[in-house]
Amino acid sequence: MGNSTESGRGDWTFDGTWPYEPRYFDTGAGRVHYVDEGPRDGRPVVLVHGNPTWGYLYRHFITPLADAGYRVVVPDHLGFGRSDKPNKATLYTIPKHSERLIALMDSLGLQDATVVAQDWGGPIGLSWPARRPEKVRSLYIMNTFAHRPPPGTKVPAILRFIRAPLVGEFMIKGRHAFVKQLLFRAIRRDRLNAQSRAAYLAPHPTYATRTGLLVFPRQIPDSPTGPVSDFLGDVHEGLKAFRDRPVAFAWGKKDPVFPPGVYKRLWQPDFPEAPILWLDKAGHFLQEDAPELIVPNLLEFLER
Repeated sequence: MGNSTESGRGDWTFDGTWPYEPRYFDTGAGRVHYVDEGPRDGRPVVLVHGNPTWGYLYRHFITPLADAGYRVVVPDHLGFGRSDKPNKATLYTIPKHSERLIALMDSLGLQDATVVAQDWGGPIGLSWPARRPEKVRSLYIMNTFAHRPPPGTKVPAILRFIRAPLVGEFMIKGRHAFVKQLLFRAIRRDRLNAQSRAAYLAPHPTYATRTGLLVFPRQIPDSPTGPVSDFLGDVHEGLKAFRDRPVAFAWGKKDPVFPPGVYKRLWQPDFPEAPILWLDKAGHFLQEDAPELIVPNLLEFLER
């Protein structure tokens, strides 16, 4: 199925910062990688990443959750992390990412789970509880969306730029700009080190392995109609089942993509009683910026 799972790199632990056993699930479009840590009879916690990251984003979450007795499942979307990276753009639509995630969850037989989701991991990860509400007990939502956009929605200028034909290919696939420029500039400088830089660069060593990175920004909808908007509308509708279940939020206030107003406009009306952890010094990639604040909050939420 196109590019192989590995980039030829020998050390995928990144100096011991990612010490987890790799596991794989064949989706038909390629193998998706995931880690599955903690006791098998523990209550599942599923951690879902977005673009341009992979499961490594949750490295500070996995061991504390597993040590607390939870079964921690962290998938990499096709085209990301240690998953296969076929060079075929049509495989990376949001509905197809969702179908693969749901298939993986079904294969693992998870019950009574909590979904933790951020960025594109929001609409993708939350599509599982929206479609399988009997499998999921609670949601922990961070700097994301799962809503049909209103008319007149404007895509941010930087995203319009990289969505443009040829320009996007040159910047994202040629220059690897989504990781080297956008991701590395978005994470707090004091939280980014040699190991994490290597971990985020490793999955996409060549032009052909970066197709998934390019498709995500091109999937951002700017109108209330269309395949992605319809998908988002379905997810949003399905999440109504959780209005009487445990839901909590953590939100980085310095996120230029999802500033605090996005939470107040989109999520607060849906879950007005849900607690929120506001993170004054965190941005979009809050798992990197403030894990020492998020993980205890998440553990407290899980114990309620």
